[in-house]
Formats: sequence, structure tokens, C-alpha cells
Amino acid sequence: MMRLAVRTLRHRKSGFIATFVAVVFGTAIVMACGGLMETGIRSNVEPQRLAATSLVVTGKQSHHRPGVEDPTPLTERVGVPVDALPKIRSVEGVSSAVGDYTFPAIIPPGATTPTGSSNQPGDTDGRPAEAPVVTEGHNWSSASLAPYRLSTGSAPRSGEVVVSSGKVGEQLTLIINGEPKTFTISGVAAGPPGHAFFSDQDAAQLVRNPERFADIGVQVAPGTDISAVKDRLEEIDGNLTVRAGVDRGLAEHPEAESRRTALIAIAGSFGGIAAMTMMFVVASTLALAAQHREREFALLRGIGTTPGQVRRMILGEAMMVSLPAVLLGILPGTLLGRFLFDQLGSHGVASPVVEFSQGWIPFAAGAGAAVLAAVGAALIAARRSAKIRPVEALMEASLQRKWFSWIRLLFGLLFLGGGMALLIVTATVMSGPLAASTAGPSILCWAIGVALLGPFWTKLVLAFWRWPVQALTRVNGRLAIRNLSARSVALSSAVMPVMLAVGISTANLYMQTTQVHASSEAFTRDLRANAVLVSNAGVSETLLSQVRSAPGVASASAFVRSMAAVDDPRNAPFDEEGAPVIGVDAQGADGTAPVRLTGGSLAGLTGSTAAVPEYMAQKTGRGVGSEIAMTLGDGTPVKLRVIATFAAERGYESIILPASLVAAHTTDGLTKQVLVRAAPGADVRPALTELAAAHPGVQVADRSTLVASNVEDLQTQAWINYMLVGMLIAYTAVSVVNTLVSTTLRRRREFALQRLTGSTRFQVLRMLTTESTLVTLTGITLGTAVAMACLLPFAAKVSDNALPTGPIWIYLVVIGAATLLTFASTLIPATTTLRHSPTQPTHTD
Repeated sequence: MMRLAVRTLRHRKSGFIATFVAVVFGTAIVMACGGLMETGIRSNVEPQRLAATSLVVTGKQSHHRPGVEDPTPLTERVGVPVDALPKIRSVEGVSSAVGDYTFPAIIPPGATTPTGSSNQPGDTDGRPAEAPVVTEGHNWSSASLAPYRLSTGSAPRSGEVVVSSGKVGEQLTLIINGEPKTFTISGVAAGPPGHAFFSDQDAAQLVRNPERFADIGVQVAPGTDISAVKDRLEEIDGNLTVRAGVDRGLAEHPEAESRRTALIAIAGSFGGIAAMTMMFVVASTLALAAQHREREFALLRGIGTTPGQVRRMILGEAMMVSLPAVLLGILPGTLLGRFLFDQLGSHGVASPVVEFSQGWIPFAAGAGAAVLAAVGAALIAARRSAKIRPVEALMEASLQRKWFSWIRLLFGLLFLGGGMALLIVTATVMSGPLAASTAGPSILCWAIGVALLGPFWTKLVLAFWRWPVQALTRVNGRLAIRNLSARSVALSSAVMPVMLAVGISTANLYMQTTQVHASSEAFTRDLRANAVLVSNAGVSETLLSQVRSAPGVASASAFVRSMAAVDDPRNAPFDEEGAPVIGVDAQGADGTAPVRLTGGSLAGLTGSTAAVPEYMAQKTGRGVGSEIAMTLGDGTPVKLRVIATFAAERGYESIILPASLVAAHTTDGLTKQVLVRAAPGADVRPALTELAAAHPGVQVADRSTLVASNVEDLQTQAWINYMLVGMLIAYTAVSVVNTLVSTTLRRRREFALQRLTGSTRFQVLRMLTTESTLVTLTGITLGTAVAMACLLPFAAKVSDNALPTGPIWIYLVVIGAATLLTFASTLIPATTTLRHSPTQPTHTD
């Protein structure tokens, strides 16, 4: 039977090419997602500034809340207490240990950099000025961790700095903690660029929190077992993490650690969806190819071929097609994985300093999924053809009246039941952005459930569209409708890929637009600021005081964002990712805080105080005057007295803290935004522009900048989904093209008979145009229904609108692409077929 399978491949090229293409692209997509997953798990970052260390001690970037199993990630650099340094030095096997202070030291725009180039703003078209060059500042004693070696000059003393390039004796102005400070270059040290070294005394004064080192570099004595020393260091304090080897680079780039979870989550979720889609597309393509050969299988059974032989032949064909396709999919899978990682890195989702890793495991996952899909589809396709009796096989091949088997009915009902269950959970249990965790998977359940029961849904929708199409197309419409009615089972195989493409793409795209719009609405509803000052170098208290006294300014407040964990009460309405924290200054009723108070006042928002959402106060019983316990973003535990409550949209709750408290416990310790509210009828922009001009690195923007920064993470997530969904749409388009081209080519005999009975080529094409119209309308209708089953409950939970929000052109592009693919995949091969004489011998492939 293997020899017969090889001969079959030679004479049935079109059907097997379709399967081959589906396996190649499916392997590439799954392999690319596997590469992203492996990259996120490994998170290899080559150390540079800490390259000379044996071990690096950092703070643990997670926090275990009481009574909660999963740890909450800490988004700010935790650091190491200064008093841990002597303990580390006393550990057996440690030859030396050096603490490292790290803080932002930024070269202002327009200033001359240490390399001699000018950092000009370049604002010529009303665009924001170019962001200042960011440099990290450190204490000179930590220069040995790289190591940095002086090539000229000497070690820095008070008021001096050592840089990686420049001239000794030059003056260098740096913005530190929002204030410009001038230092004299005392030396030039060869080493990784982008770092400036100050005297240990200056560094301790310049860093925001001198009680904590960013990390501690440890040198192990020669001949000592590093693993043993590492274990002993970890026993000092359970809140410390000891890194060795390539993991030392994570201490230099803590953002790589925080983005690691996001990268793994994206790769896992999209990889799962891609794998399921790939298996569905490959299975449907191979099953369609087998369905088109039912007459051939019937003849084989009629001449005495056993069921086992038929199964082995179909399975052999599947293996001979899928294995070469899997090998060919390695190259595009590698390139696609690298491309996706570069895109994620450039958009801030993955850290660009992480090394991309794609070993044999992603290949095994992609190859295994592809081969499993092909083999599974082959076994399912062979089951019916192998078991049926020869005479019944010939009848079945000619009539094709059976809609689906009881197995498809069972699984179809199960998937539809799963979609309904997720719909109910989304509509009744979830709230806010969390609704996406159940609404997203529901789209796959609905799509697969409808696809498995395709003939039923196709006939149901066709019953609606047949009358308007027939009224518009008349004779060709009646002929097309009768043709499709007789071929209802075959029609469903053409409709389902269109449904899949429209449903998955529409649901995923509008989920993102709806969530971004809802988040913007929740934030802007209570936003009262007219302008905002922005500075990556930080805004000083001096500038903040000047803004408050500027003409026309009614109120001004620092504005800082971070994440924290609520330890007590335990039933606070926040998930395992933590609670969003907003830092503002104490203010009266006319302040700029983007909240609508329902109790208390923000006038006393100083020290260890907080304002909480009203829903949280009602749920936990911790209203005004009570106390809550939190762990801030850098792992610092605090107890806070509640002084106010405010209204907040469900799912978009945050906690308001004093800006000074939040800023002090962020990685850079900076206040980067100031909210400004103008007095009625006043224009504050000229005064703010004048102040910004006197403070390098400060820019004036309108409230839209603040709104954009509020939804920045959602916009990034939306962009990711647009890119990933676009890949799925492209892959689903392969299924649409494969199915429709294969179905059209199979009808060569039918077209020849029509022409022999008097139909012209133009009439046959008009009939196919009408059929394509019905296939497109049916697929779009089912795909839209599947998408709305996901979007309606989701929109109702994330916003006040029961309908999804987003530009209508997205839907028009989706259905336009589906229409174009359907017509092109039907009419182009049909036109090619009709060029031949109707008396020319045809085959059914």
C-alpha cells in the first residue's frame, strides 16, 4: 500500500500541495511561538557591568501575600539592604563583596555628551523634543565589578565623575533627581558605555534610597565551589536572590525579569491558539482531500482492498506529505520567531537585551503538533472510507448526503457547550479587563463547535440568504442555489474556513479596541487636568513650586504610577498581578487628582495615608479611618490610614497614595509628570512653556498625553494582538484558499457536463460567482455571529456599552479580505479549468 500511496501522490498533486502548505506554515507559527516561550523561560542576558563578578546578590522580585499561593511580582527594583553587605563578606568562600548604588544621571537635551556629540531637541514640526540620553550613575567602588579600568585621569573625588569617554577636566552637566548638577570629569575608564561613576560619598547622597544597594557583586575565593557559596548566601535572608552565570545580567536589567512573565504568557496563549488553529486547518485540509477521493476509495473497496489497507495507504500519504513539510517549516519558523521577538522588544513587551533562544524543543513542539494533526486527520478520514461496505461506498461517494458522524456531533455539542459556559461566566462573574480571560478562549470554542457541525449551520443560514440572492441573480441564482442544496455537505467545507477567518479576527481585534476605549473612558471621566509637564529626567520640587505659583494655575500635583500588593484586607478586589497605585500630592476639592471622591478628603494625603475605591471599602469594610497593609513595588511593607474613598469603574480600580511615598519606592525614584489645572478662563500654556524652557528635559503636553500614557500598556497589548491575530488571519487564509481551490478543481467533470449541455463559459462563471456570493455571505454571517457571542458579554462587562467599540473599517477590512479570498480562490482556478475543451478527459482531483 505504500507503493500505491507514492503513486497517488504523483497523480493527486493539488490536494496534497494544499496539505503540504498548511503543514509548513503551521509548523513555522508554532515553532516561532515555542522560540518566544523558550526565550522567556531562559531570559539569558549577557552581563556587562557585572561581568567580573562570580555571584550577584539582588532582592527577590516577588512577594507572597498572606493566604495567597501565587506570588505577586514586584515591578520596581527591590535592592539589597546596606546592612547585608558585612554579612555577605563574612560568608565562607567569599573573598570580596562590593555594593552598587544605581541611580539615573541624565544628560539634558542640547548639552554636549561625553562622546562629544550634541543632544539636540530637534523640535521643528511641533513634535515633542527628543528624549534625553539616559545614563546610569554608580559609586566608584562598584566600577571593579565590570571591571572598569582608568585609561586616563584619576578616581573621582567629591564633585567629580568618571565616564567611559570624554576629556579629563571638562565640565559635564547631568540631571539627577530632576535637578541639573555639574561635575568635573576626573578620569576616563574603559568599559561598557552609558555609565557614570561618582565618589562613594557623592553617590550615597545622590541616590534616592541610600539604605539599599541596587545589587552586591561577590567574588569567590579561588578553588571554592561557587554553588556551595551560592547556597550559603541564600541562607542569609529569604528575601535575597543570588544569581550566577548568565543570570547575572538580569541584575543589570531588572526590567528583563519583570517582562519575562509577559513574554511567557503571550507566547503560551498565542502558541496554544496557533496550535489549535493549525491542527484544525491541517485536519480540515487533509479531510477535504480525502473526501474528494471517496469515489477512489469506493473503487478500491470494490476490488477487494481491505479496510486496514485503505487506512495504511491514507496514513502513509499523510506521513509522506507532513514530514517533508515539517522539515521545510524550520527555516521560516526560525526567521519568524526572531522577527516576532524583535518586534516585541521594540514595543517594550520583551527586553531587547535578552538573547533570543530557539532550540530543539520549539522545533519538536511545532513538528509534533503538525504531524499529530496530519496523522489524526488521516485516521479520521480513513475511518469512514475503510469501514463502509464497497457498494455503500460507491453510493456514498456519489450522493454525499451524510452530514456528520456521531463523533463530530458529540464534540461539536461539547465545544458549543463550552462556548456557552464561558459566555455565562463572562457575563455574570468577570468584571473589567479580567473578562478577557474567559471571553478570549470562548471564541475558539464557538468557532470549533460551529465548524464541527458545519452542514447544519450552513443549511440554516443558506435558507435565509437564498431568497435575496435568487431575486437579484434570477436564473443563475436558481441554478447556483439548487447546486448548493444538492452539495450542502461540500458547501459547508467551503464556508467553514471563511467563518473561522472572520470570527477569530473580528473577535480578537474588537476585544482590544473595546478594552482600550473602556480604559480611556474610565480614566478621562474624572480627569480634570488641562495640561501636564513631562520629564524623563524627573521633575524637582523647585519646579513643582514654580508651577503652582505660575499665573493662571489653579492646582498642580505630582503624578506617579506604580504597582503594589494589598496584604490586608485579603479580599481586596485585585488579582495576583497586584494593585495599580497612583501617587498624587495632597489637594483640596479643586485638585487635579483623576478621582471623584465619595467620602473624606485628599487634603491630608501625606505620610502613610491612602484613598481607596468605594467598592473596595464596601467589600472589605475598610472605609475612612481604617487601616490597610500593603507591600509597595520595591518590596517595602507599609501600613496606611484610609482618609478618603472615591468612585471607580469595576475592573479599573486603583489606590491613591502620596506622590512622595510612591516615587521613593520606584526603581528610579523620580516624579516624571505634573498635572496642572487652569483657573476658569485662564491659558496656562505660555507660563508653563516658559518654565519648561528654563528646566532642561521638561516638556509641556496636553491631557491627551496623560490619557495615552494611561493606556500605554493596553495599546502595546493591542498592537501585539493585532500582529499575532494578523498571523492567524494569514494562516486561516491559507485554509480558505486551499479549501476553495481544491473544491473548485474537483468539479471539472461537472463544469464539462454543463458546457456539453449548452452552457457557455461565461454562464458557468456567473453561476460560480453566485455560489461564491452565497459562500461568502454564509461564512461572514456565521463568523459575525461567532464573534458577537464573544464580544457582547465582554463589552457589557468592560464598559457601559453593550456593543463593542472600535472603528467600523476593521470589520469592513476583515469581510473585504474574506470576500476577495473567496472569489479569487473560486473564480481563478475555474477560469483556468474552463479554458480546456469539455471533451478533454478529466479527473476528480
